[in-house]
Amino acid sequence: MSIQGNSPIPTVAKQAATQDLMARLWPYVKPHLWAMLLGMVAMAVVASTEAGIPHVLQQLLDHGFGAHERGIWRWYGPVAVVLLAFVRGLGQYAGNYLMSLSSNRILLDLRLKMFDRMLHAPADFFQRETASTIINAIVFEVNQVLNVLVGVITTLVRDSLTVVGLLGYLFYLNWRLTMIVAVILPGIGWLMSKINRRLRRLNRESQMLTNQLSYIVEETVGGYKVVKVHNGEAYEQGRFERMSRRLRGYQMRMTVSGGLAQPLTQFLASLAMAVVIGIAVVQSASDQTSVGSFVAFLTAMLLIISPLKRVIDVNQPLQRGMTAAELILGLIDEPVEPKGGDQPLARSAGKVQFDQVSFNYGVADSSTLDRVSFTAAPGEMIALAGPSGAGKTTLVNLLPRFFNPTGGRILIDDVPVEDYRLADLRGQIAFVSQDVVLFNDSIAANVAYGQAIDHERVASALRVANLSDTVAAMPNGVDTIVGGNGMRLSGGQRQRLAIARAIYKDAPILILDEATSALDSESERYVQAALEVLMQGRTTLVIAHRLSTIERADRILVLEAGRIVEQGSHAELLKHNGLYANLHKIQFQKTDAEVGSEASAVQD
Repeated sequence: MSIQGNSPIPTVAKQAATQDLMARLWPYVKPHLWAMLLGMVAMAVVASTEAGIPHVLQQLLDHGFGAHERGIWRWYGPVAVVLLAFVRGLGQYAGNYLMSLSSNRILLDLRLKMFDRMLHAPADFFQRETASTIINAIVFEVNQVLNVLVGVITTLVRDSLTVVGLLGYLFYLNWRLTMIVAVILPGIGWLMSKINRRLRRLNRESQMLTNQLSYIVEETVGGYKVVKVHNGEAYEQGRFERMSRRLRGYQMRMTVSGGLAQPLTQFLASLAMAVVIGIAVVQSASDQTSVGSFVAFLTAMLLIISPLKRVIDVNQPLQRGMTAAELILGLIDEPVEPKGGDQPLARSAGKVQFDQVSFNYGVADSSTLDRVSFTAAPGEMIALAGPSGAGKTTLVNLLPRFFNPTGGRILIDDVPVEDYRLADLRGQIAFVSQDVVLFNDSIAANVAYGQAIDHERVASALRVANLSDTVAAMPNGVDTIVGGNGMRLSGGQRQRLAIARAIYKDAPILILDEATSALDSESERYVQAALEVLMQGRTTLVIAHRLSTIERADRILVLEAGRIVEQGSHAELLKHNGLYANLHKIQFQKTDAEVGSEASAVQD
């Protein structure tokens, strides 16, 4: 996959050959091969009718005209035309239906596989990729493969068979004239191989720019408030316009390269036709061909040009489809999270132990955590304090195995977390963050997310989270849709809904990451009351920059540069007069200054 759209998605960054990509796609095609083969048979029937048209013309010209002709030739032309049209129409419908049936099933399989791989990708995948890149791959790029399977394969099979059939008929009519036509085809093939390489490269670079353009839109939509407040419209418009112009340039280059095929093919075909007409005139002088044979030959030759052009023109969408296949397979090739061990864990007692745990994000000579050790007893509240970048968030992210430590062990109930089934391990943990994530669904579905909805439990969780009255006042109660990421709720309501979700889950281990930092005083009071109930009887790890919210913690761990430099109760740490006391003093002075400023404003 790409890094924020700076390169094409595929893990396999090298230019994979078309046959290699088709081999990779084969497991998805194989289960539906029967429908594709039947579709190809139907298209072969359609192709076979093409040669019937010049044959009917030949028979009519040689035998059907003139007063001396009687019998079957009187009805041969009309009946043959109707039969050809019927067979052709039936074959086209059957071929299109069967190819569409198989390709849509393949599309479904690919899309489900991609989404499943995304769901089970490790956390660093989501840090590395942008949402626009992933959405583009799963929703849009997979349709390029659909276009290949429906349009391109249909054209290749039907029109290739048509070309072969008409060539065979031309050889049957006049092999000498046909040799002239046959000489042209290798030249066209060589020409297209040259154009093909350029189109493949341009398609890949165009896809890279498309991802970058999508990311610009994603950033602008997500940060619209910042854009408006800072008058950044002109900057964003310029950024979008520059990228759009670059993309337009690549699209035009692809149009120029792909557009060369058709006029060159027409020119070569015209040369061949001129030579054929000249030789046919010479042959007719020596009675080597009849009028009907010549008209049939010329008609078949004209008929072969159109499918031949379509076969050649299919190269450009084929290359787009192959590029899309690279992107899709790149996502499918992403590694999945380790599933963990085989040991089940129905419900943890809540004992959490970090034993000499170290971690780094792959940066040389830089450790985010350095031999951190502590034990949280069941039901104990452990607060994590320290300056920004000390490693607090990284520490709690290791517990549910979003990342694995690079050194040391993490244990729950004296068992290493790697030994537990991953789903069982995460089932023991509830997580409430300042960055609340809600889904565009009902309140009940958000509270019971990941579990079956029990309306009594939902009502109980909302009551404990101090949200019952608010929900009751809504038009549809617990069935009210909250909007994208809860946009129809206030900040405090969204936070309390996240707490209700944690209450509903009833996990023995609770992680609170800055759960009240972005709230006003009144909302914080409601949320803090809900958190007090939520923490009862649960082992709790709390991250808080606002130190006043962790004064009641059983123990406070103070981190600096990835190490625990102090630990103890609030009173003990203040008495120790170290880093925690200094941080507390800075916040206390800041709070006093804010209070004084507010008082002065009131007096004024």
